[in-house]
Amino acid sequence: QVQLVESGGGLVQAGGSLRLSCTASGRSFSSYNMGWFRQAPGKEREFVATINWSGGSTYYADSVKGRFTISRDNAKNTVYLQMNSLKPEETAVYYCGAASSVVGGTRAWQYDYWGQGTQVTVSS
Repeated sequence: QVQLVESGGGLVQAGGSLRLSCTASGRSFSSYNMGWFRQAPGKEREFVATINWSGGSTYYADSVKGRFTISRDNAKNTVYLQMNSLKPEETAVYYCGAASSVVGGTRAWQYDYWGQGTQVTVSS
């Protein structure tokens, strides 16, 4: 089992940057494929980015390509999401998820474990 804790959210102006972190406890973090999703009030959880167990493969939602970067440090049991050029419509709770068997998953049901989320608010 894996426990996930997100951090790094906050309030930022449009065009600004934030770096989210998701730290895992438990066993075998390096064997999990990791993903970031976001959920705005009244909307479904939306895929943002995913990275495979080794960090050698990444995939992004079209809406964030070129602005967001997902990375991981298996020695620190942590996955990151660097977000640049943020837009007000990207205000949401951001969640990280861990998938034990699915690589490149873009659907929430493909992830086995979730953190509690961190709020990102982008002001205009």
